[in-house]
Amino acid sequence: MTTTALPATTRMGGVVLDVGDLDAMASFYTDTLLLDRVADRSDQVDLGRGSEVLVTLHHRPDLPRGVRRSAGLFHTALLHDTPAALATTLASLATSGHANLFTGSGDHLVSQAFYLDDPEGNGVELYVDRPREQWTWDGDRVRMDTLFIDPTAFLAEHLTDAARDFVTTDAARRGPLADATVVGHVHLKVGDVARAKDFYVDTLGFDVTAEVPGALFVSAGGYHHHLAMNTWQSGGVGLRTPALGLGRVDILLPTASAVAALGARAAARGESVRDTGLRVELDDPWGNLVRVSCG
Repeated sequence: MTTTALPATTRMGGVVLDVGDLDAMASFYTDTLLLDRVADRSDQVDLGRGSEVLVTLHHRPDLPRGVRRSAGLFHTALLHDTPAALATTLASLATSGHANLFTGSGDHLVSQAFYLDDPEGNGVELYVDRPREQWTWDGDRVRMDTLFIDPTAFLAEHLTDAARDFVTTDAARRGPLADATVVGHVHLKVGDVARAKDFYVDTLGFDVTAEVPGALFVSAGGYHHHLAMNTWQSGGVGLRTPALGLGRVDILLPTASAVAALGARAAARGESVRDTGLRVELDDPWGNLVRVSCG
């Protein structure tokens, strides 16, 4: 592995989504994806697990629907702590009336993943990591692939009787889940992979962990990836225009000094950095807002 400019304990924070129908979207993320309502405001709902905010829904009915060929969010990846926890969320999706939003699955060698779109078209990945000792590295590149996973077989192997009872219980009468879920990584749509590498690796300080045609995967601390950027739907696009979809991506560093160092590094490379003293905010070359703070 190369030596990263970021601490090994760097991790992803929450993702902010600008949404048109706040009530419907909040219900989907709680009733179907089993996140908790952490906080409610007049125009915003924080969703997560326990007190950890994973997805914030910001009500922006003034914005138009986003277009597919634009920079923005490819998916928010919700990392479950066990295959059984992942099976619980997958079963909830299958029995929720939103099964039509399911878009596919993949065994990535380092992880097992299932994909869907939320009701406003934002991509979501539900996944579980394989143990790190099972990952294979070729130098500083991790081996990943996309092999078929049968969702029915995955559920048959990992869904417990208790979880089956949980997901068939009316949402209003369910208790909270004890399983840990975090934002494991965020995958973005960008216009150019080389420019993405310049920003996310050379400026922010992530390490490259994998490159495939049209996509770049980066991380800190030897994770398979905290961020990915692809041009599969968006090659050659420029700045985003205001639209529903991605509002902000949060990156959490362990110390205030690490946040300050990132801000100084970005400013030295000519980036426009908004620094509050506690966090820094900057836009990537396509207008995707990134906030870096201590957490």
